[in-house]
Amino acid sequence: MIWPRDSIRARLIGLGAALTLAALVAGYLAIAAILEDFVAGRFDAETEAVADALIAGASIDAGGRLLAGPEPTDPRFQIPLSGWFWQLSQDGRVTAKSHSLFDNVLQPPDAELQGGPGLGPDGEALRVTRHGFTLPGSDSALAVTVTAPRAEIDASLARLRRPLAVSLAVLGLALTAASLLQVAAGLRSLDRLGRDLRRIRAGRAESLPLPAVAELRPVAAEINALLEQNRSVLARAREHLGNLAHSLKTPLAALDNALPPDHPGHALVARMDRQIGWHLRRARSSAAPRLLGHSTAVLPVIEDILLVLRGPIRESGLAVEVAAPGHPAFAGERQDLEEMVGNLVENAVKWSSGRIRISAAVQGDRLRIAIEDDGPGLPDADHALALTRGARLDEAGPPGTGLGLGIVADLAALHGGALALERSDLGGLRAVLSLPAIAPGGWQATS
Repeated sequence: MIWPRDSIRARLIGLGAALTLAALVAGYLAIAAILEDFVAGRFDAETEAVADALIAGASIDAGGRLLAGPEPTDPRFQIPLSGWFWQLSQDGRVTAKSHSLFDNVLQPPDAELQGGPGLGPDGEALRVTRHGFTLPGSDSALAVTVTAPRAEIDASLARLRRPLAVSLAVLGLALTAASLLQVAAGLRSLDRLGRDLRRIRAGRAESLPLPAVAELRPVAAEINALLEQNRSVLARAREHLGNLAHSLKTPLAALDNALPPDHPGHALVARMDRQIGWHLRRARSSAAPRLLGHSTAVLPVIEDILLVLRGPIRESGLAVEVAAPGHPAFAGERQDLEEMVGNLVENAVKWSSGRIRISAAVQGDRLRIAIEDDGPGLPDADHALALTRGARLDEAGPPGTGLGLGIVADLAALHGGALALERSDLGGLRAVLSLPAIAPGGWQATS
């Protein structure tokens, strides 16, 4: 899985992997240096022992010449050009040497050396130990030189470094796996918080449960406080709007009742009432299109609307079919759904000749509610105009404000949905609402 660079998970895993790699590389270099000192020290100890043995066995003959004592028994000093060499020198002249040198001689520096660098007869790298010494009866500058091949030291180091590198690589993989588990466990609470927030946004919950980790509890508490404040502000706004509606509509109703039946002022009062209704509904829907954490079952809303309209339906002899399979639910408040569906059903009742069909179903994350009638319908060219607030395509039709479809379209858009007008196979108009959905499942079609 590839995470973006702005992901907390990616940053934690990347930082952990980088620090782990740096620590392992530093550890490898440190351990390798210790091993090199240890291995080189072991070879130096061997050459030191040989040098001490040669010094102990050396002697001066009657002519003052330096003689070697018993030669080292290590067979490596017998193998030609093996890199394991020794030689004794007197005043810079070689007086004795190992068989491995053949007719060659070593050219070490005059200074004392213990594990210093040097070159062999064939230019091979050597590790050189050289000491000056004195013997009774001689005033000459005596020196012993013992070497070990650098290639053999490097081979011994390589045999140690390979398992060290493999072990550290396995350790790095284990630490990376542990880092992945640690990050996954540490961010699990954040993932759970995200799921709980999505449940609120989808209307399946009204508040966040307090997380199990103490660091996230203040965040959850603040979010819950914001949700509660949102509900409180919305409730106050609706209360104010209701009071405003009452304060405006009551004087208008009184004025309308005070006018004679044939007075032309009735039309003006009706127009003012329509405009007040429109602006109040518009203000209400715009103020808070959806209260977070709410969901509304669709079927009970449809049934309540039909119950309110049972008088006009009975008087017109209309047959109403309702189908809402699968427990469809709207991700929003009941009042908003009632506003939208009620306007569409009322419009269908006004124009229907005898049959209305209402269906609701969830498709993916969308709720589709269709209201169809067998009335005269609308030409396709008039569909866009019909969704314009205040538009009435047939002034001689049933009474109404001309605001219903405009309100529904605007309110649906505020919820992230849409209203579409189509031609129904019943012969009339088909109005289709597409809204955010919640689909608990389980309801059957009803009629």
